[in-house]
Amino acid sequence: MAMVDEHVDVLIVGAGLSGIGAAAHLAKDLPGTSYAVLERREASGGTWDLFRYPGIRSDSDMHTLGYRFRPWRGDVSLADGPSILAYVRETAREYGVDRHIRYGHKVVSASWDSATARWTVTAEVEGGESRTTTADFLWSCSGYYDYDQGYTPHLEGVDRFRGEVVHPQHWPEDLDVTGRRVVVIGSGATAVTLVPALARSGAAHVTMLQRSPTYIVAVPGRDAVKERLTRLVGERRSYGVVRWKNIAVQSALYRLSRHRPRLVRRMVRKATIAALPPGYAVDTHFRPAYDPWDQRMCLVPDGDLFAAIRDGSASVVTDRTATFTETGLALESGEHLEADVVVTATGLNLQLFGGAEISVDGEPVRPHKTMAYRAMMLSGVPNFAFTVGYTNASWTLKADLVGEYVVRVLRRMRSTGARTVVPVRDGSVDEVPLMDFDAGYVQRVVHTLPRQGTSAPWSLKQDYLRDAATIRTARLDDGVLRWS
Repeated sequence: MAMVDEHVDVLIVGAGLSGIGAAAHLAKDLPGTSYAVLERREASGGTWDLFRYPGIRSDSDMHTLGYRFRPWRGDVSLADGPSILAYVRETAREYGVDRHIRYGHKVVSASWDSATARWTVTAEVEGGESRTTTADFLWSCSGYYDYDQGYTPHLEGVDRFRGEVVHPQHWPEDLDVTGRRVVVIGSGATAVTLVPALARSGAAHVTMLQRSPTYIVAVPGRDAVKERLTRLVGERRSYGVVRWKNIAVQSALYRLSRHRPRLVRRMVRKATIAALPPGYAVDTHFRPAYDPWDQRMCLVPDGDLFAAIRDGSASVVTDRTATFTETGLALESGEHLEADVVVTATGLNLQLFGGAEISVDGEPVRPHKTMAYRAMMLSGVPNFAFTVGYTNASWTLKADLVGEYVVRVLRRMRSTGARTVVPVRDGSVDEVPLMDFDAGYVQRVVHTLPRQGTSAPWSLKQDYLRDAATIRTARLDDGVLRWS
């Protein structure tokens, strides 16, 4: 029998980077708003608490990954996971968010009732018990991947392998690679982080086995501009300047990549050649078949991956796996890789809204039948918002914009007495995929995602500078949002 837990003005799902940021926006900008945060796990931090693999770090610079309202302290460009987790939890304590988190609550369903203008959210708790929370507004901040299971393709012959097979999403605390041969399958952000970290951990040798190359760019481990500015004007003033500097650089690189892909290809190739030993087969292992930013670029601090290749502790093999053997991997080329540990850094399983079933007045919401309004609300779904970050820049840049916009919506509802707000789709707007992104985890499920439109406010441009201007100044009475 379900127990009634509580009623709140706003219910947030997820206590990770997005959820804690959302709650902090409410705490600082809408005082007096009652809210709760439902977190399925027994700890806050989301991604930064879940992932424990060696070398875990941010894949974008910390001066833009940090919240706009709470500067990231320090000069490190790509911070390690424990530092980011501490930053997120410190933010929760500073804004009192930690007192509103309900741990061990896995949201399984959320139903909207127009008669009462309320959401009823059901969560499973320990022991199989269910609890319900009602809310005037529902805000999904659960990210976009499945926390229970990472993506692993079919691995032929894996049962005969006598070594260990590990997925980074579930890294064993007692795994020791000292003196062991490690093969990391994959070439994305996780793989390029793991390879040099495992090499530093004393592995006999680490091999990155990739089907095809990825764009990998070395960046300074510390921001020299930030260091100099901090000495001159102090931490807080320097943060704003460096943040906008990094935003401008990110945006410029992305736009240049889309408009002049051949130029960016040449730039990246030239830098890669300089970072690797003379005569290295750069075009075999570091020349992707796709254009820059068709998939996310991988950043490596101080070129640590290239350094591991130079000193011989790591290597790259571009080939396909034919089958596992008792002692390693047989490749389609006929080569055999000896291995004691195989790490399947093969990606994520994308999952919307934490897998919860959403319904409106008894009718299930099928995401692929909806259109995303400003990439944060769904057509036909009242009093609902979701936070999904950028694919071409720091996640938190978009999360902060969503937070600011939701606060504007809630403030207007409070001042006018409106009880519902819902984006209503115009049938004349054409549909396109929500994410124009070739990454495997997106392409596997793109047909299940909400659509976006070809014109504002239904289109997503993956452009923070444009979004920052339009989202912060957009009229709430735009003819698309319906208030009642």
